[in-house]
Amino acid sequence: MPASRTRPDSDLSLDEAASRYATTRTEPGARDAFVLAAMPFADRLASRYRGRGVPLDDLRQVARLALIKAVNQLDPERGSFTAYAVTTVRGELRRHFRNTAWDLRVPRPLQELTVDAWKAVDDLTGDLSRAPTRAELAAQLGVGERDVDRALQASNAYTAASLDAPAHDQSGRDGDGPALGGLLGAPDADLESVDDRLTVRRLLAQLPAREQQILALRFYGNRSQTEIAQATGMSQMHVSRLLSRSLTWLREAMLSEVPPVWPGADNDAEPETLIHGVTSRAGVAVVALRGEIDADNAGQLREKLGFYCRHAPAGVQVHLGRVPFVDAAAAAALAGSYAIAQRRGVTFELCAASATVSRSLRAAGLGRLLRLG
Repeated sequence: MPASRTRPDSDLSLDEAASRYATTRTEPGARDAFVLAAMPFADRLASRYRGRGVPLDDLRQVARLALIKAVNQLDPERGSFTAYAVTTVRGELRRHFRNTAWDLRVPRPLQELTVDAWKAVDDLTGDLSRAPTRAELAAQLGVGERDVDRALQASNAYTAASLDAPAHDQSGRDGDGPALGGLLGAPDADLESVDDRLTVRRLLAQLPAREQQILALRFYGNRSQTEIAQATGMSQMHVSRLLSRSLTWLREAMLSEVPPVWPGADNDAEPETLIHGVTSRAGVAVVALRGEIDADNAGQLREKLGFYCRHAPAGVQVHLGRVPFVDAAAAAALAGSYAIAQRRGVTFELCAASATVSRSLRAAGLGRLLRLG
């Protein structure tokens, strides 16, 4: 029997062991014995890649799995098993480096171009005795200058700086200060509010033009309510109520998937004149008011009602059906007009007041002047 048949597997070359396994692969334990005999060969190939940022144990595991893959595909007619195993193991090791060695994921073509670019930098630096330009690198690699820039920038993705590493001082040496991650900022509050800002912008567009103008003057123009009133020709109290109503609607709309119906009406603008109309009924002047009555127009109300209380033969009836709101100044003006009518001995009454206005008048002590029905 030839000597190669009597020597242990550990003393055979890899090609000899492969040839022997090809003839005995059907025997029990033949495959396991061949794989164990070839493992040192895979470990030696893995050792050539040590020191490149991947633990040696991981490299050995990849190489051994690749060797088993080569054993499973053993075909004596292909030629040298050693050459086939080297190609298979090296290919798996390089693939492992491409997939895991880079701290950041970079496409394979760019990885390969990065390796070629730095090799070209070394070659051209030796030939030119200076650092090559982008154009020279592009000509050497046969690619565009933009691709060269991308390849050189991609090399930064191979090893990322640890956020726990100490920050460098001004001299470039590691200092004793805080970690690098502590100097890179904090969560960006403006970025986190982007969704809310976009939602508010969309909702603002659904408001009437008047409310949009008031909100813009208040929050973008930083105007006070008095200044807004002067700019829009409305009273300060009316501006305040419109602001409050708009902000309430915006809050509700922000918290709901479907924005609520806007509570305003097309005809809820502040009226230009307080007196809507005056008629006479059996000597009683019926004065119809409209709009909100507050400190800004209470003086006008006092003057107008005072005139009718002094001249109406039988008295004055104030119609409040189109008055949605009265404040303390309005109540004082009504009380003053009532005092004038009382001194003349004529009647003075308030009618058609809404529930809200009635509550305000009763709170001001004018409940006895309200006409029911």
